[in-house]
Amino acid sequence: MRPNNRTAILDAAVRVVTRDGLRGLTLEATAEEAGLTRGGMMYHFRDRGALVHALNEHLAREWDARLESAAGKAADACTPDERIAAYTLVTSSEETNPAELALILEASKNPTDSALWDEVQRRWTPTPAEAEADPAALDRFVLRLAADGLWAYDAISGDELPPALRRRLAERIATLLAE
Repeated sequence: MRPNNRTAILDAAVRVVTRDGLRGLTLEATAEEAGLTRGGMMYHFRDRGALVHALNEHLAREWDARLESAAGKAADACTPDERIAAYTLVTSSEETNPAELALILEASKNPTDSALWDEVQRRWTPTPAEAEADPAALDRFVLRLAADGLWAYDAISGDELPPALRRRLAERIATLLAE
């Protein structure tokens, strides 16, 4: 694998987390999944922490791109309602891998990684301070929590919502502000 193929390694790391959970994310497991030696892996990432940080950077960029695609435009060109609708659709999308969500939660333990996701959230969802000051932002914050609850349901219950129901719920959450 060439030195500029970090994305392929990061995609391999997501597959490892999908298959083995966060505890299974090691340099060795990722190297094996990516078809590299441990030394080849260490050329790109000196330790697990560097791999996890790069993975969070990669996923935060990917989520921003998905959010822009769902909204049809960049966050700064969207209305607050368009931003939360896009967030709802992406968060609950079949495209969103539970491993990504586990990594987002894991990132909350590290201020540097958490800042990456905080920035995505600031662009696409209302902050608690905004929700406190503005009733419309409070409604959008409630929608964010409802959207986050769809994937939390899967994680907590051990069941997966049927894809058609998940899509209908996401669409319903995304349209609640119109009422």
